Amino acid sequence: MLTLAQIGCGYWGPNLLRNFSAQKNARVKYVVEASADRRRYVQANYPSTQAVEQIETVLADADVQGLIIATPARTHFELAMRGLESGRHVFVEKPLAMTVAEVDAMTRVAVRKGLTLMVGHTFLYNPAVLFLKQLIDSGELGRIYYVYSQRLNLGVVRSDVNALWNLAPHDISIFNFLLGGLPLSVTAHGTDYLQKGIEDVVFANLEYPNQVRASLHVSWLDPNKVRKVTLVGSLKMAVYDDVANDKVTIYDKGIDSPDSTRGVHPFDQAPANPLIYRFGESHVPKLSSVEPLREEAADFIDAIAQRRPPRSGADSGRGVVAVLEAASLSLNKTSQRVQLDEILPASA
Repeated sequence: MLTLAQIGCGYWGPNLLRNFSAQKNARVKYVVEASADRRRYVQANYPSTQAVEQIETVLADADVQGLIIATPARTHFELAMRGLESGRHVFVEKPLAMTVAEVDAMTRVAVRKGLTLMVGHTFLYNPAVLFLKQLIDSGELGRIYYVYSQRLNLGVVRSDVNALWNLAPHDISIFNFLLGGLPLSVTAHGTDYLQKGIEDVVFANLEYPNQVRASLHVSWLDPNKVRKVTLVGSLKMAVYDDVANDKVTIYDKGIDSPDSTRGVHPFDQAPANPLIYRFGESHVPKLSSVEPLREEAADFIDAIAQRRPPRSGADSGRGVVAVLEAASLSLNKTSQRVQLDEILPASA
C-alpha cells in the first residue's frame, strides 16, 4: 500500500484527490491546504485523510512515500524538489515546471535517488487520444499534413499565469504524443485584453519534422466552450471533439494527385491533369469510457511499484515545458520564430 500526501486542493485538486483516493494500492494520508474552507471540505468528504496546514507535517512523517502536487504552477519546482530531496516519489500537475532548466534539475535528483517523477498530462490517458495515436501509427490516415487544436471558453481567468501556460500544456502534450517528438520551432502571438501582461488569448504555430504543421488557439475570452483537435492526413482526416457525445469522427475524404484512381473530380468540365477529390463516408468508432484521470493515477502508482517510467514521465513534461518556454520567448519577441535549440541544452 503506497502512502501519499497531496499538496493543494483548490480548483483541480479535488479531482486528483478523488481519483488517487479510489486507487486500491494507495491511500492519501494527508492533504496540505492553507485554506480553512478547503481543509473542512477534505475532512467532510475524506474522513480517513488528514487535512493539515503545513507541508512540514508531511515531510516529517516517514510513512509518506509520494507527493501529489496540485498548487499554482510557479510553486511546482520548489515543492517537487523538496519532495524529491526528501526521498519521495512526486506527481506534479501540469506544467511540470516553468523552465527546462528546472525540469532538468528535478530529473537529476529523481534519477540519483531512484524516484518516480511524473507530470499530469491527463490527455495521454484519454481513450480518444490513444485511438488517434493508433490511427496515425497504423497508417490509416496516411501521411500527416497538419494538426490544429482549439481550447476555448469564457473563463476561468487566471492571474498567476497566462492562457498559454494554463491551457496549452494539454494540446502540446497531445501534439508531441501523436507526432512522436518535439517541434523544431515555435511562433506565438497573443494579447492581454483583461489583465496587463497576462495574455488572455494566444495563437501558436509549431513546425514539426517532415513538414508537419501544428497550430493551437487557447483563450479565456470566447463565447463557446471548445475542446477540439483536428488531424489532416493524405488518406483520411480525424476530429476529436471532447465536448461532443461522439468524441472521434474519421472522415474518408481528401484530395489525391491526378494519377490516383480514387474519387471523382467535382466539376463537370475537368481540366487537364485534375486533382481528384474524395468524398467518402465518415465513421464514429466506439471508445472506452474509462476516466483518464483514474488511469493516470493508476499509472503513477504502478510505475513506482514496477520501477518503470510512467507514460507521462519527466521526458513528456520536459518536452511540453520546452515548447511553452519557446512560445513565451516568441511572445516577448513580438511573435518572432524561436527554434527549440535555443531552449533545449545539448543534454539534460
